[in-house]
Amino acid sequence: MASVSNQPTKITRTERGLVIAGTRITLYQFMDYIHGGYARLLIRQYFPQITDEQFEATMSYIAANRAEVEAEYQMVVKNDEEIRQYWEEQNRECFAQIARLPPPPGLEKAWAKLQAAKAKLESKS
Repeated sequence: MASVSNQPTKITRTERGLVIAGTRITLYQFMDYIHGGYARLLIRQYFPQITDEQFEATMSYIAANRAEVEAEYQMVVKNDEEIRQYWEEQNRECFAQIARLPPPPGLEKAWAKLQAAKAKLESKS
């Protein structure tokens, strides 16, 4: 693992990309919230397992290296989408078979409500 900051214990690069040292939390997870327009305080609440010092170091690193982190984040998002599409295609027939199954015994009324709700959502699209 190579250090990528002046503070070697804060942000490191692993095979998973940029992570908070000593954790499995990537900076790309923070970028999801930043892109979502979440307030800094709300982002902090989504990561209770890290210290305030780690949080501040992460946010500072992102701010100081925004172009690099953003470029890597875009690659991660693109890769995740390609993987999702691949598995969706691989499982298309299985999903179709599941959709054709009858409702579980005793849940016919709930099943009918679910189907009605799905139809309503689809009609709004």
